[in-house]
Amino acid sequence: MAVISRGFGARRRESDDRLPPGQYLTEDFPVLSAGPTPRIDTDTWEFVVVGLDGIRRTWSWDELLALPVDTITTDIHCVTRWSKLGTHWRGVSLDHLLQDAGGGDFTRVFSYGGYTTNVPRADLTGGKAWIAVEFDGQPLAPEHGGPARLLVPHLYFWKSAKWVHGLDLLEKDEPGFWEQNGYNMYGDPWKEERYW
Repeated sequence: MAVISRGFGARRRESDDRLPPGQYLTEDFPVLSAGPTPRIDTDTWEFVVVGLDGIRRTWSWDELLALPVDTITTDIHCVTRWSKLGTHWRGVSLDHLLQDAGGGDFTRVFSYGGYTTNVPRADLTGGKAWIAVEFDGQPLAPEHGGPARLLVPHLYFWKSAKWVHGLDLLEKDEPGFWEQNGYNMYGDPWKEERYW
């Protein structure tokens, strides 16, 4: 069962070149979830990277926050057609977490609660993706994926997995939850890659 919040009554601004085709601007931050909101304590939270070699590399909450934390201002775009411009986040770049992880051109991102999505590794590196821990100057709220979510702002927001737990490095692309249910394997909002 999907959970949907207020915020879907957005408006289109044709003149804004930051708004991808088919998107509408919202000032709210709508919530859409495929199931109940998990509650994860930072004392037990961990981020896991599983390499092609099967080796698990893990970071506790404190270990994650000991890495350099970036401040990110970016636009986000949901496949349900809303966009929110100029959002403010803080998080740890995936560049730090993947630098010693070995090979694999693809990833399967997995979350507390069982959600998965696929993201090419190239879309997680080069300063393009973060493990976000704050939104708008506050710790990330559970309904928005707290304590930590993946943030991949150049793709539709379903790729920015809430309640992120880790990722598996893969040799070939494999669909995640929404991709198995008809969503596009990549999800570029500028090409309107919403569905298969």
